[in-house]
Amino acid sequence: MNDKPIIGILMLDTTFTRIPGDIGNPVSFSDPVSYKVVNGATVTKVVKEQDPALIRPFIDAAKELQDEGVKMITTSCGFLALFQKEIGEELDVPFYTSSLLQIPFVHSIMGGPIGVLTARKESLTQRHFDAAGAGQVPLVVYGMDHRPAFTSSIVEETHEVDPAKIEIEMVETARELCRNHPDIKAIVLECTNMPPYKEAIQKAVSLPVFDIFTLTDFVRRSLPLVR
Repeated sequence: MNDKPIIGILMLDTTFTRIPGDIGNPVSFSDPVSYKVVNGATVTKVVKEQDPALIRPFIDAAKELQDEGVKMITTSCGFLALFQKEIGEELDVPFYTSSLLQIPFVHSIMGGPIGVLTARKESLTQRHFDAAGAGQVPLVVYGMDHRPAFTSSIVEETHEVDPAKIEIEMVETARELCRNHPDIKAIVLECTNMPPYKEAIQKAVSLPVFDIFTLTDFVRRSLPLVR
């Protein structure tokens, strides 16, 4: 069995607990993974400020992972879709910043509109969708901005992660999205901290739900066999 890291993950500089199902917990993967924290890439810098000065540190960290031998690289924050082109063109392995890159494909197979659940709607702009190739897709975006358990632990990092409370908030937000927009055909989870609650969302709204792991599986299955 191969025990060399296959998947490389560029991590934001955060301190909150990464529970199973979160991209930052290695038990979430069936393949070996290698993590690289990008120092200074805080939630504030990436999500709120969208600081382009971070592009070079992300490229450097990605190249370190590439030199270690990983076969594919992703990130721990969907907002990095904004820098997909700038980082990806510097690498020689498949690179995908964000689950948002799936939106055009999801729309093509499901029709529209597509719902997007994001960590912070206030910060998710048309520029992010344009960078993900989804600028022309009909979208309905709902955020966790005003959900206290999610925001205080994941965005502000002022409280411990409480999975039970966050699941309730995620389900409530998904239900609100679908109740107000019954023509939604599928949901894409922008945030890589949302997949632990994916099954609860699917059960609550009876829709296909795509996340960073559906994209990871897609890319992983494209690779030659790793021996």
